[in-house]
Amino acid sequence: MAIKVITLNNPPVNALSFAYSAKLLEEVQAAESDPAVDTVVFTGANGLFSAGADVNDFATEPDPDAKNVRHVIAAVERGKKVYIAAIDGNCMGGGLELSLACDYRVATERSKLGLPEIKLGLLPGAGGTQRLPRLVGAQDALQMMLKGETVKAPDALKKGLIDAVVPSFGDDIAKSVMSAVTGDAKRRVSAKKVSLQGLPANAVPFVIAQAHKMCPPEENGGFAAHKLVDAVQAAFELPFERGLAREARLFEELVRSQPSLALRHIFFAERELSKIPNLPPAQASDVKKAGVVGGGTMGAGIAITFANAGIPVTVIEPNAEQIEKARQMVFGMFMYQVQKGRLTQEEAWKRGQSIVFTDDYSELADADVVIEAVFENMDVKKEVFKKLDAIVKPEGILASNTSTLDIDEMAAVTKRPEKFVGLHFFAPANIMKLLEIVHGKDTSPETLATSFKLGKALRKVAVLSGNAFGFIGNRMLFDYAREAVGLAEEGVPPYRIDAAMKNFGFAMGPFAMFDLSGIDVFWHIQQARPDMGAGRTKIVDRLYEQKRLGQKTGKGFYKYDPSVGKGREAIRDEDVEALFREVAAEAGIAQHADVADEEIVRRLTHALIDAGADLLEKKVALRPGDIDIVYIFGYGFPPHHGGPMWYGHETGYKDVYSNQAKEKELVHA
Repeated sequence: MAIKVITLNNPPVNALSFAYSAKLLEEVQAAESDPAVDTVVFTGANGLFSAGADVNDFATEPDPDAKNVRHVIAAVERGKKVYIAAIDGNCMGGGLELSLACDYRVATERSKLGLPEIKLGLLPGAGGTQRLPRLVGAQDALQMMLKGETVKAPDALKKGLIDAVVPSFGDDIAKSVMSAVTGDAKRRVSAKKVSLQGLPANAVPFVIAQAHKMCPPEENGGFAAHKLVDAVQAAFELPFERGLAREARLFEELVRSQPSLALRHIFFAERELSKIPNLPPAQASDVKKAGVVGGGTMGAGIAITFANAGIPVTVIEPNAEQIEKARQMVFGMFMYQVQKGRLTQEEAWKRGQSIVFTDDYSELADADVVIEAVFENMDVKKEVFKKLDAIVKPEGILASNTSTLDIDEMAAVTKRPEKFVGLHFFAPANIMKLLEIVHGKDTSPETLATSFKLGKALRKVAVLSGNAFGFIGNRMLFDYAREAVGLAEEGVPPYRIDAAMKNFGFAMGPFAMFDLSGIDVFWHIQQARPDMGAGRTKIVDRLYEQKRLGQKTGKGFYKYDPSVGKGREAIRDEDVEALFREVAAEAGIAQHADVADEEIVRRLTHALIDAGADLLEKKVALRPGDIDIVYIFGYGFPPHHGGPMWYGHETGYKDVYSNQAKEKELVHA
């Protein structure tokens, strides 16, 4: 008898689009009708199995006659042949659901498997919620799907998700796969009962209740998570076919939901980031060695980021005591990763050794990129770049980590303005994913191309910004801060403002964020740019004078008790509320403490949207989606609201997306 190999081949990621699923269905039907075939092996081209469904297909109402991956999987389920999934590389979403419908799953050592639909506000809609709990048990299945986590092949084998792991498939994939499976009988997952992993059958309500507790509130980004748990509950309570029907109904409900539309918007916006209109084609250079000037918290965090990417980095720091602190931070971070099981001792040692601390600038002579991360003062930064320009090789890129200052003014003190760029990391640099790439008036296309390539190597989400005070993120933050302080000046306590924004979905409210960043930071910005000051009163000055600088001093807009939450938990401080009333009285600001939470959210989000629209008009930001990405990855804007510009579009406040579409139509007309 013969083995039929069906290769998923829909470049670049073998997406199981409606159009491709129709072709795939024909191949399955042909194999079923061929009496010579007794075994069908699915494998993938292009170095991977499949990334799953094509998200573009969800944007429009599907043709009722269109075929999708559910039809392919249903044909496999009905089929009389033995089906084997030969998985190499990524096997995600609908690709994994297809493999779950097979009798056997064999994966190469480098393979990764997952059902990440939750990240798009969806649930697995092609049988995943019904088959995965039957295969690996309800609790492991819920963990995988609710977190959207990826599982490496060796771990997938331990869970029972796959049947075998092989080094590679070689030239004869059918032979490689057949030698790894244990028989030729059909082993359809749908015939199994859901495993409770040792729990009694009457524990089902407990398992489901615990799963719901893992989910955020429905109104705060947890809509899809709760629906996913409902779908898994059907795997316990209903026959397999009816469970599939419930899953399909819940999927269709989610695909039209506002949170999913927002999350899919982010998905596509992120893929547009490196597309720079009117930028001449340019060859990106490799960064094989990096330098950082400044060994403070930010500089050390940037150094860790390079080490994690396998790029050796030299940190320049003249202060011996600060060097020791930086070393402790670096090795402490790597040891923490070892304790969490994310790194081996050997990997941690290797990464630690790839970071060199010195006070000798000449060690940067052969660096491909050097990032300045010193005090936020223009004169100090200019002195650094004068030194670097004289030492670093001519083709080396010089970059500033400034969060607000003029890139062109710094570039002017060098003889290589075309090699000058802003690389604004967000603290903590080794954790936060956002990287603002700031172009000056002379920054070359090659420098920008290299910067984006570097951002990818560092596993950052890189967004291009024009050279304006505060760039994209911080420029908008000033307006957000001003509105938050304005509300407090009008009598709304900081804790209420923060609570309203957290209920909206922010990780923390504005005043807790100010305390975390340091009120001295805002004070220094106000000294340099009074027009960017927060509020109509001298509240920031008064806090600064009282040395209420935030978490670092134990008092800011809140107070912090070292015995509570390691001194990081914000505690309401009525002294600050009284101070707000005092400065408001001096400024003649009327008090309106009874402002509703909805009004708080409206005022703060509208401040962001207005500032973002201004940045688009001034061409500081390229696209509304770029702004949304900045605020989601850098400032904690709730993803299920799609970012400030998308939120403005959806609520009808300021529809910059429709305006952008009209502009494109005019360009192409």
